[in-house]
Amino acid sequence: MKTLVLTAHPDLSKSRINRSWFEAFAATDDITVLDLARVGGPTLSFNVEEQQHLLLSHDRIVFQFPFYWYSAPPALKAWQDQVLTFGFAYGPGGTKLAGRDLLLAISTGGPEDSYHAGGYNNFSMDELLKPFQQTALLTGMVYLRPFVLHGLAVVDDAAIEASNTALLAHVLDPELNPVIKKARLDKLLENNAKLAARVSA
Repeated sequence: MKTLVLTAHPDLSKSRINRSWFEAFAATDDITVLDLARVGGPTLSFNVEEQQHLLLSHDRIVFQFPFYWYSAPPALKAWQDQVLTFGFAYGPGGTKLAGRDLLLAISTGGPEDSYHAGGYNNFSMDELLKPFQQTALLTGMVYLRPFVLHGLAVVDDAAIEASNTALLAHVLDPELNPVIKKARLDKLLENNAKLAARVSA
């Protein structure tokens, strides 16, 4: 499985968590990393053909970003607007991304318990991330369970280091794709049924 990580942070050099994640991804085989703010430059302009080729040469696409006002930083929005074009990602003939995985890796400043009904952010992360889920649905991609690390306003270096291991395990897990997981479970049930039949024979 080849994975493409698109990192969106206004200044990665000044980030604690997203820089650490970016470096962990970059040091891992079969993962391609891209700093969208650097690639897009001050005007956030992207080479559409080049970016689309990158998407087509990978199986799992990861959007990595800090949660900004319940969405992503400008670099990712600009990339989406320019690269996910009509006829490529959606619309007639726009099935080029169909079947690929889409996964979000997100850091938030607020604590986890603030992202619930009754918390000061009122809504769960699953609810707030619905636009990304709909993007996956529109493009025919498989939306995977996101990786979210909360409480970055107070997290220490040890927790950040530990998050690298957890993040990589999550992103590289093929069974995040429910189709793959279901196929394994179905095979396990089939084998158990065959074993039970032999025992009772």
